[in-house]
Amino acid sequence: QVQLVESGGGLVQAGGSLRLSCVASGRTFSSDAMGWFRQAPGEEREFVAAISGGGSVTRYADSVKGRFTISRDNAKNTAYLQMNRLKPEDTAVYYCNRDKDTLTLRARSPTYAYWGQGTQVTVSS
Repeated sequence: QVQLVESGGGLVQAGGSLRLSCVASGRTFSSDAMGWFRQAPGEEREFVAAISGGGSVTRYADSVKGRFTISRDNAKNTAYLQMNRLKPEDTAVYYCNRDKDTLTLRARSPTYAYWGQGTQVTVSS
């Protein structure tokens, strides 16, 4: 069974940056696409970004395009989310997840059952 552990969240002022990390275990990491999702208080979990197993394909939600960058290091079984020019509306718990491809991740239902503990990102105005 795949285990996903997110880290790197924190409190940052608007305009600042954070880098999130997601360490995966339990499967061949490079076989899986990896994705980031977030859930703000009172809102449904939403797709943020995804990257293919080899790293050649990336997808982003419109709300983060040009500000966030997803990447991965297959030697470290780790996916990253570099978040720049953060806005208060980026405040949420951020989660990572995996699947066979980036399109499947982008279409992931908010009610999907298997998530890690997430990492809190708070952006102050």
